[in-house]
Amino acid sequence: MNKSLQAEIIGTGSAVPERILYNRDLEKIVDTSDEWIVSRSGIHERHVTDRDTATSDLATEAARKALQEARVSPQDVDMIIIGTATPDRVFPSTACFVQDHLGAVNAAPMDVSAACSGFLYGLTLGRGMIASGLYRTILVSGAETLTKITDYQDRGTCVLFGDAAGAALLRGTDADRGILQSYLGGNGSLWHLLEMPAGGSRHPASHETVDKRMHYIRMAGNEVFKYAVKAMGDAALKVLQQAGLTADDVDLMIPHQANIRIIRATAKRIHLPMERVYVNIDRYGNTSAASIPLALDEARRKGLHKPGDIWLLVAFGGGFTWGSAIIRW
Repeated sequence: MNKSLQAEIIGTGSAVPERILYNRDLEKIVDTSDEWIVSRSGIHERHVTDRDTATSDLATEAARKALQEARVSPQDVDMIIIGTATPDRVFPSTACFVQDHLGAVNAAPMDVSAACSGFLYGLTLGRGMIASGLYRTILVSGAETLTKITDYQDRGTCVLFGDAAGAALLRGTDADRGILQSYLGGNGSLWHLLEMPAGGSRHPASHETVDKRMHYIRMAGNEVFKYAVKAMGDAALKVLQQAGLTADDVDLMIPHQANIRIIRATAKRIHLPMERVYVNIDRYGNTSAASIPLALDEARRKGLHKPGDIWLLVAFGGGFTWGSAIIRW
């Protein structure tokens, strides 16, 4: 039997809107303060799309940068996987629009709906496709325009979210590097703690759903925090165990940038010092599925990786969903 290929990241890219919404701006909109926002979340600012920019626009920009770094033509991409909770439309998939924008005419496009875990779900799917031998080159992106479904009358959630996209280009390799292990999990019974109630078949758009502000994010913050800390810690430990590694082997952890307190609690749970944790939530806020690929691209472009380094990726999102991955550079 032939040894299955590893999925190696050969290029990354990211994109954020130009407009920045600072905490001081939010002080003028809702009853909040810079001090309160920073102490609760670690966020100082976030990027916000304009009315005409859709999720596919950010995803396309990030994807182009990943392709350019890898020096791969769009025509050589076999599959496009977009993790998003804010698709351009219910259908067709956002990946279809990205395929069209890129001219990736040979790629099979699909979206993954796993909220903040969407990029890691896509990364795991891409890894499996490459290992099976079915595809050789796969573009995986996490992209969100969360501010379009943020309720700026809800002081508990409107301070948290920003818009961004990140992308990673995967290619098969028989070398001992790439995505060594990945793990996915979830608990669908907790769906009600983090959701957008309307817009689907359960509550189609109507005057009533609009009047009741059901097309915005709703979150039970304290409950989500509790489950997120446990799930992210468990997912990190699980994938390390699968890879035969410990936290001592991890050179850098890139967690989903949901809340600085969740990030610190996850690092503490696996006994990893914060010096080996990448944090950019202060500049971007919670960008859901985009947060890990955005941070991944930033960290790579800063030259934080060298051959043989081990990076741990871990996320938690609405659903609930969670996931983790181990990468060797």
